[in-house]
Amino acid sequence: MIHFFVVLFLANIFWKLTISGDETDNIVSFLGINLTSQFNIVANDVTSKTYAFLHFMGSGVHWLSHNILKYDNGVAVRIVWSCTPIKQAFIFLCIIFFYKGYFIHKLWFMPLGLIVIYFFNIFRISAIVAIIENHPESFEFFHVYFFKYVFYAVIFAMWIFWEEKIVKRKRIEN
Repeated sequence: MIHFFVVLFLANIFWKLTISGDETDNIVSFLGINLTSQFNIVANDVTSKTYAFLHFMGSGVHWLSHNILKYDNGVAVRIVWSCTPIKQAFIFLCIIFFYKGYFIHKLWFMPLGLIVIYFFNIFRISAIVAIIENHPESFEFFHVYFFKYVFYAVIFAMWIFWEEKIVKRKRIEN
């Protein structure tokens, strides 16, 4: 378990030292290389999937320009680059890549984990947007605290699955 937290910490530090931009920035860069358009593509995808999911669930949210989702009561949220699951995907990939296990199994498990992370992020953003329609004051709690830690719990659960069902099973078979 220490290995998990060490890699999580180091991946997070690496991200913080190499990715420039915060939630209010319109420019995102990696070691000075502008990646804004790539992050904006993913943010636009998150917005479209969130909008589609909320409409499927019967929500009356509207999709405005600049990835803004707004309700008729005036409550709105903007989906920005940091709402994408790119950082969490990077951390997950680092955890599995630098953990023990056969590389051949990592080749199928890492993409599977990325799919889980992608869909959990759509759920996370959709839940936050749905909650703030009637409780806009709860945005910070759910965005900054609750779902941030639930996201890391999902990554931890995938690592536990990797350790218990893939790595240990292969050790027992050998």
